[in-house]
Amino acid sequence: MLTIGLTGGIGSGKSTVSKFLAELGAPVIDADKVGHAIYQPDGPAYQEMIDAFGRDILAPDGAIDRKKLGPIVFGDPAALKRLNAIVHPKMFARMREMVAAMRAQGERKPIVIEAAILIEANWQPLFDEIWLVIASKERVIERVERDRGMKPEQTEARIRAQLSDNDRRRHASLVVTNDGTLEELRARVGEIWQGAMRRNLA
Repeated sequence: MLTIGLTGGIGSGKSTVSKFLAELGAPVIDADKVGHAIYQPDGPAYQEMIDAFGRDILAPDGAIDRKKLGPIVFGDPAALKRLNAIVHPKMFARMREMVAAMRAQGERKPIVIEAAILIEANWQPLFDEIWLVIASKERVIERVERDRGMKPEQTEARIRAQLSDNDRRRHASLVVTNDGTLEELRARVGEIWQGAMRRNLA
């Protein structure tokens, strides 16, 4: 039974693909939500985060405040590396547990995990297939401005800071190019899901 990693850069349409897959009946796990859960006060990364970055990252209720953590780690490559070294392996372990639990409860369909940083975090061993969503820079800039209100230069800076699509392609089993309409994307997602269902049963 397949476990599929779904990845792509900012504005590629990865979350839309994930939504379409869920509509087709795919069980989908959102890696971002897993990440948030592991540094909740009862999560496995909570104490290590405080040990690494101090109690200044806490909100008044004792939860880790991402708005306080953000400036610390994004302004300092060494701090970001430390954060990733704490969080990424714990996310990997948690997602593996979630897939195993779903299988144990009888889930037989391919399980999809949407993860923007799948390759950067070295989570490839979790997956049988990696699906990459890409789009032209023009389309990405247009979408991000429309959906998030970001200026083109802000989006370009984000693109430069990410792994390139060429680097991502080296790890991908399947590439979805999302430069057309939503209807075209929906049709493409339908095709690749049918293909995955066939491979899943093979």
